[in-house]
Amino acid sequence: MGLYIEARIRADLDDLWTRTQEPKQHQRWDLRFTEIAYLPRTEGEPQRFRYATRVLPFLTVAGTGVSAGERQRPDGTRTSALRFASPHPLSLLAEGSGYWRYVPDGDGVRFLTGYDYRPRWGVFGAVADRLVFRPLMGWATAWSFDRLRLWLERGITPERALRNWLAELAVRVLVVALACTGLGRESLLLLLGPFAASTAYLCPLLLSVLVCLALFKAPLSGTPAARRCLRTPPARTRAPRLLHTLEDPR
Repeated sequence: MGLYIEARIRADLDDLWTRTQEPKQHQRWDLRFTEIAYLPRTEGEPQRFRYATRVLPFLTVAGTGVSAGERQRPDGTRTSALRFASPHPLSLLAEGSGYWRYVPDGDGVRFLTGYDYRPRWGVFGAVADRLVFRPLMGWATAWSFDRLRLWLERGITPERALRNWLAELAVRVLVVALACTGLGRESLLLLLGPFAASTAYLCPLLLSVLVCLALFKAPLSGTPAARRCLRTPPARTRAPRLLHTLEDPR
């Protein structure tokens, strides 16, 4: 079961290509990577790269990959394909492949990806991947695509977008915590003043409404959100032929 993510970004195609193909810019918006760097290559060979993800403050998982891109296609679209692998024993992701497509669409670009990978650790790894890791990777990819969209469309840098997301998350968690512990009820009664006694029965209902808002209200426009991206392909999709020309990066 491969992953598919699509975002529509109102931006110049060249700007989108630059911020997704240059490692220093790519690593700023993509939550899945802490570091991406191109490796030396000879002319005519596919581009090799090294990637790393800081899982914990004291643990970084790294891997290598190979990529190639088609910047000029007859239909006006662009394509980038890659294969990647990680020899790190603590990396659930053993090897995989994927692609990016850039499809001009009116005043914007349909930016989409499809990728899949093979987990390690046998049966345990397969179960952990299906229940936890794969949904998390899908969410992280979609969240990152929306973070990129905010950068290109509204000039909100990836660093600021992350701060916005953390601040909004903190407010939502605080509201839920106060409501669930009953502290919110006392504050609510104080706000009602002289009407507190006669309207006390409304407190549970109002607190329930606050919890629902905290959990389900759409994020603010300046906060990245995975829900803004398409997670199911609109039709049957196939990997680009370019992907089949890439060798195993190991």
